[in-house]
Amino acid sequence: MRADRLVSLVLLLRQRGRLTADTLARELEVSTRTVLRDIEALSAAGVPVYAERGRHGGFALLPGFRTELTGLNHDEALALLTAGSGRGEQAFGLGSALASAMRKVVDALPESHQTTASHAARRFLVEPETDLLSRRAVTDEIPEATMVEIRRAVLAGHKLRVHYAATGQSPQWRTVDPIGLVTVRDRGYLLATRSGADRTYRLSRVLAAEELPETAQRPDRVDLDRIWRERCAQFLSGDHIAVLVRVDPKRREELLGSAVAVRTAELDADGRLRLEVTFQDLRHAEWALWQLGTDAEALAPGALRTALRDRAAAMAARYADT
Repeated sequence: MRADRLVSLVLLLRQRGRLTADTLARELEVSTRTVLRDIEALSAAGVPVYAERGRHGGFALLPGFRTELTGLNHDEALALLTAGSGRGEQAFGLGSALASAMRKVVDALPESHQTTASHAARRFLVEPETDLLSRRAVTDEIPEATMVEIRRAVLAGHKLRVHYAATGQSPQWRTVDPIGLVTVRDRGYLLATRSGADRTYRLSRVLAAEELPETAQRPDRVDLDRIWRERCAQFLSGDHIAVLVRVDPKRREELLGSAVAVRTAELDADGRLRLEVTFQDLRHAEWALWQLGTDAEALAPGALRTALRDRAAAMAARYADT
């Protein structure tokens, strides 16, 4: 852990020049005292780092010092820097690790290309926090300590004990065999088995986790993409209600945010979207469509149309001019 931090400290000084101890502490997410100890360790190891006193002082490296990392061309580094501008890494609690990796990516480039790649990456924005309608993206919030335990168990191949709050149920402790982690639209999932049965857990519903020393019962090789497709198909074939709906494109995300899944989507001649979505049951579908008012129309099933019509009639009667 400390070795990685020392490398990150050197790369920060190489790429930004003179930095104060407070700035380095913020970047490395450690205390100022830790930074000072790391500076002493680098000096003792022969790294030419020195301190400049005064109002604008700080720590810097002697000119010309660099670490040698090769193997990345300009486009490869640009692709990694652009990917790093997104938010998907937060789903697995890897934000600080990504920041460290990006510093190494920049340092791996030839000196003449470092500025070019960094400037080019600023021209791409991946998954901003808000869309054109000023709606803030919803990202799963997962405690760092919980995510660390889950990630360790997945990578080490150990059993995992999770305190999980399933929808509509009281939180319970469960011991599972972790298979892998998946992130979809900023939502993270743990793929696992429990007593040999397939299980998929939403990471934001894991209240606590503990890596166990026992070896997990799972195959040595895994195809997460195939497993995810199979579980999605199994989920869609469950006891849900399928609804055909026409919706104003501006309200699409609201509809998808309340639906269980989307099966098909196409654009009608009048510009409206025709979607086949699934809901938990008729009551869930009625509630979701009612929120969209006249911006959405349920085409099927008939029972849903009847329910919405009756609700609208009751509302109109309540507010009728007497």
